[in-house]
Amino acid sequence: MSTLKLKDGTKIFYKDLGEGQPIMFHHGWPLSADDWDAQIMFFLQKGYRLIAHDRRGHGRSSQTASGHEMETYASDVAELTEYLDLKNAIHIGHSTGGGEVIRYVNKYGKDRVAKAVLISSVPPVMVKSENNPDGVPIEVFDNIRDQTLNNRQQFYIDLTFPFYGYNREGANIKEGIQRNWWRQGMMGSILAHYECVKAFSETDFTEDLKAVDIPVLVLHGEDDQIVPYQNAGVKSAKLLKNGKLITYPGFPHGMPTTEAATINKDILEFIKS
Repeated sequence: MSTLKLKDGTKIFYKDLGEGQPIMFHHGWPLSADDWDAQIMFFLQKGYRLIAHDRRGHGRSSQTASGHEMETYASDVAELTEYLDLKNAIHIGHSTGGGEVIRYVNKYGKDRVAKAVLISSVPPVMVKSENNPDGVPIEVFDNIRDQTLNNRQQFYIDLTFPFYGYNREGANIKEGIQRNWWRQGMMGSILAHYECVKAFSETDFTEDLKAVDIPVLVLHGEDDQIVPYQNAGVKSAKLLKNGKLITYPGFPHGMPTTEAATINKDILEFIKS
């Protein structure tokens, strides 16, 4: 196992495969680097260097007592990218990982990042407020916290249905995908997962999006039941100086897995453009 011991003692697990221009993947809540299997195999065969890490408190990384917020997540990424000396890199984030990407790119990545991709991502900000009236009510996130705290084992099974659109009529339900989601989730720290809910739902990335001037591809499914696309992908693309938006009718939140062929093709085209 490859791990990097950060300055604060946290050990971050990462995968580093292949050679060529680096692509770094940032996973969603409450998952791990394993959620990018379909992308890693695709881009490895296209001649890229692939890096995917487990966020602190997730997967095989240290289950720390603190640091479960976006500032630390982005700082962790900065330490890892410096250690691996990633330059001219493409950073791709799904869901919570999209927030991590845009914060990292804005604060640390100006001389290291060529392009970024936000997939089903949480920016600009998820929670409903006076400044974000179209957002998701705080009660939804309070319920996620309650379920994580008191019912995590079952909740991580139940959540896969809306996550992958398996609750839609005619859905091709794959139990293996559900079990793999549950496996990844249960590897992580309950504390990290509990506190990360605030990080992904309440962090405001508006200024990060406005400040980033590299090309950014924003991909979002129009049937995303976890992060509604109109309040996320559509708004993010408008805030970016050099953003491109693609939305997909009927695609769910977990589309990097269920719709990998389409997503991978569009990312590759963007990288090569």
